[in-house]
Amino acid sequence: MKRFMMVIVFLLTGVFGMNAQDAASIVDAARNRITSATTSTRSRMVITAKNGSTTERLIDQYSKDDAQGNARTVIVFQQPANVKGTRFLTMDNASGGSDRWIYLSSLGKVRRIAASESGGSFMGTDFSYDDISALSRDTKLDTHTLLREETLNGAPCYVIQSVPKDGSYQYSKTISWIDKNKLLLYKSELYDRRSALIKVMESSEYKDIQGRLTAMQTKVSTIAAGTSTTIYMEIVKYDDPIPEAVFTTAYLETGRSR
Repeated sequence: MKRFMMVIVFLLTGVFGMNAQDAASIVDAARNRITSATTSTRSRMVITAKNGSTTERLIDQYSKDDAQGNARTVIVFQQPANVKGTRFLTMDNASGGSDRWIYLSSLGKVRRIAASESGGSFMGTDFSYDDISALSRDTKLDTHTLLREETLNGAPCYVIQSVPKDGSYQYSKTISWIDKNKLLLYKSELYDRRSALIKVMESSEYKDIQGRLTAMQTKVSTIAAGTSTTIYMEIVKYDDPIPEAVFTTAYLETGRSR
């Protein structure tokens, strides 16, 4: 899973003397701050409509890198009954792309998610398919610029802009607030290809789990729609064994790892 990296900042130059490589190092360190062989979670997902009504889903998530270090994640919907048994697999690769499949219990078959669907809503939430893989996105795929420093959540933060080097990604840029001292990602603003702000992602309630500071709450808000999806972590386990068979389309179809 994520490899722990310390940010190397050229302190003698001052913050505004930092070059693009320094900003990239900060982003890379924040994304790879937690080291673990595997991550297993159970969380409650709350989807809030524009009128304030809510629906809830219970999901399990399993993550484990392959032998080449590529990120793999499986999401299993446990509740409510109308989505129970739905399973999703994403496998990221070094080129920046992702292979994705979903098993819909209502259809009873596995379907591959086309690249053209990457910006679409994931199971009716404010998360897109790309958002599911955002924290595993290779830093080298974007150009990173340190915009400024400012305080957020009572902590001094780097504010860094990340712009994709090609046009295949759904966002034209991302602006992130990263805690200078702890490398915690507090907030990301996501902009569409017309440079309009479309989503805000916020991580909070960081808690020490097995020696790793872990965000126990993540909220994605869609600005124009007035909707949001919040994930509340209920169980987080690092380094628990996860069978390789979990990260296969056969598992999606059967729900069994043997």
